[in-house]
Amino acid sequence: MNKKEIPFRVGLGVSGGIAAYKAIEVLRLLQKSGCRVQVAMTRHATEFVQPLTFRALTDQYVLVDDYDEGNPDPIAHINFSQTIDLLLIVPATANILGKFANGIADDFLSSTYLAANAPVMVAPAMNVSMWDHPATQRNIEKLKNDGVHFVEPVSGELACKTVGTGKLEDVENIVRQALEILNRQKIEKPATNDLAGEKILITIGGTREAIDPVRFISNHSSGKMGFALAEAAQKRGAQVTAVCASTTADRPKGITIIDAISADAMHKAVRENLSAKSIFIGAAAVADFRPANVDEFKIKKTGLDRLNLELEKTADILAEVSAAKTAGMLVIGFAAETNDVVDFARSKMQRKDLDMVIANDISQKGAGFNTETNIATILIKSTGAQIDLPLMSKREMADKVLDEIANIRKSSAATTA
Repeated sequence: MNKKEIPFRVGLGVSGGIAAYKAIEVLRLLQKSGCRVQVAMTRHATEFVQPLTFRALTDQYVLVDDYDEGNPDPIAHINFSQTIDLLLIVPATANILGKFANGIADDFLSSTYLAANAPVMVAPAMNVSMWDHPATQRNIEKLKNDGVHFVEPVSGELACKTVGTGKLEDVENIVRQALEILNRQKIEKPATNDLAGEKILITIGGTREAIDPVRFISNHSSGKMGFALAEAAQKRGAQVTAVCASTTADRPKGITIIDAISADAMHKAVRENLSAKSIFIGAAAVADFRPANVDEFKIKKTGLDRLNLELEKTADILAEVSAAKTAGMLVIGFAAETNDVVDFARSKMQRKDLDMVIANDISQKGAGFNTETNIATILIKSTGAQIDLPLMSKREMADKVLDEIANIRKSSAATTA
């Protein structure tokens, strides 16, 4: 690492499970990657690993209790949480996940979580029955909705000699995912307020169209590009509402989320929430067709060699929004194509009277669904501009798209003046 660079600052939280000793390996790998690490432990964690071990490796006081006589900082949970780039919990027990999910702050680590402005990543480890328990799964879902990143546990032989999911992920994978978050922050542009006052409605994810109570038609959309746009817009001062279909990506904090799984539900949610919005971004992969008839009961395969489905067209949400847009409203669309990408995107922009289209060739390596990166071409109606964007992270691309939206606004203001 260049000596002039400021190292990443990681707050490593250790909670009380048998996998606590693995936190030592995580610490060493983070240090080898150029990170400055300070450790915080729960009291039960100190029964598995002594704080002295971490103190010897970091040359820093190990935080367990704000009010411990040896603690040099009586409000350490505030100062500690405000000076880190990532809060990483290894291992995360069912108990600490429950505290985080429900806002309980009865020890140093849970208080630090509530005070932290940095991203939070947890690497759970516990007995398989505890992992599978509905209460744990509810807490996990809450935390994911709050934007917490998870390094999912793996299946294997656990400390209790049972076999199942609950084993801590390999430390190399934990550190790799932590570094991905840290490096993503590094390349992201500093937040600006060039979208202050904008009220954005964005659709995200892939819709699911029911065949029967069990089966559905869908697509591979993860929601990563849409959430990247929502997060970037919020950081640039916009008020963001997201209408979300099925997604697998982490949901960012600070945006209003409305769940709408099917194309019909998304259509209804957009109509109900479009009023007073200044920008609409159609980033969702909305099904063009859905089954005309949905069976009330699960379709049985007995006696069937083939199943014919009659499909009917879904509402064209993007076209309807564009047709009904008010003065000054911008309508932005996406075009995921496999051939003649720019031509099809340009035709879509003209046909639906869109202000901008972001075209993706999903056949290219590193682009399209379920990737961390993207390759795109931005088409702008007002100027006729075509901007080709090379391979980059979806979060970085989100800012490139928003740069062009901000430029449209500036040009419009200059023309009006």
